[in-house]
Amino acid sequence: METSELIKKVRKIEIKTRGLSSNIFAGQYHSAFRGRGMAFSEVREYQFGDDVRDIDWNVTARFHRPYVKIFEEERELTVMLLVDVSGSLDFGTTKQMKRDMVTEIAATLAFSAIQNNDKIGVIFFSDRIEKYIPPKKGRKHILYIIREMLDFKSESRRTDVSQAVEFLSQVMKRRCTTFLLSDFYEQPDVAADGSKLEHALTIGNRKHDIVAIQVYDPRAKTLPDIGLMKVRDAETGHEMVIDTSSKKLRLAHTRYFMERQAHLRDIFTKTNVDWTSVATNEDYVKALMVLFKQRG
Repeated sequence: METSELIKKVRKIEIKTRGLSSNIFAGQYHSAFRGRGMAFSEVREYQFGDDVRDIDWNVTARFHRPYVKIFEEERELTVMLLVDVSGSLDFGTTKQMKRDMVTEIAATLAFSAIQNNDKIGVIFFSDRIEKYIPPKKGRKHILYIIREMLDFKSESRRTDVSQAVEFLSQVMKRRCTTFLLSDFYEQPDVAADGSKLEHALTIGNRKHDIVAIQVYDPRAKTLPDIGLMKVRDAETGHEMVIDTSSKKLRLAHTRYFMERQAHLRDIFTKTNVDWTSVATNEDYVKALMVLFKQRG
């Protein structure tokens, strides 16, 4: 992409997503994603009803009367975006490609994060770690992230979500809030081994707060009746011609999608990962608002 065109695109996304994050998500994000924990603030004299476990014994011994530690919630977070950049994201049959929607959602979350004074970092992944951008604060950093998302060319076109989650735990030593953005389209050999993703999410979500956001194209769920159609797997390059006038084929296609969704839902339930799913012809704002309210 040419530099001038890229700058225009970055600016367009900034205007749209910055507005969304300040007008819609400011309060929701703030309450849905609380700080890392409690930070020590001060000590004061013990009062009736205080938890005896909060007594500061050193200060108590010095003043010969009980004092307790007062804690405040740590508001500042580190937010990580795990962004799928595999070949299947370069697909769209409605108003936008999956990659475009993923970029918009990621940018909206990023602007929500800096309004909360949070640091934000990114891991781009396919079936390998494509790029790691360490967490930083500020608008300049977010614009760099958006630019990368718009112009990034992955080395591999395949997907392995579990590898990205494992890498997160390796590079992030302290607890962080993580948004995992993907279509969760993996090759049958990877997808069939759901235990691999389940294992990675179980360990990852114990250490961090992982939230999954699935973006899918409506054609993945429902095929139109338009006769013969040439389809190509974006990750393997395999091409074939299918007859969409066959009701049996259309039903099988929908059933396959629903089975995959049920499988994903099962994994997220078992691993206690909050998630939402949004099609490229739907409003992702509504999906995020519902997700935030569930957590608030």
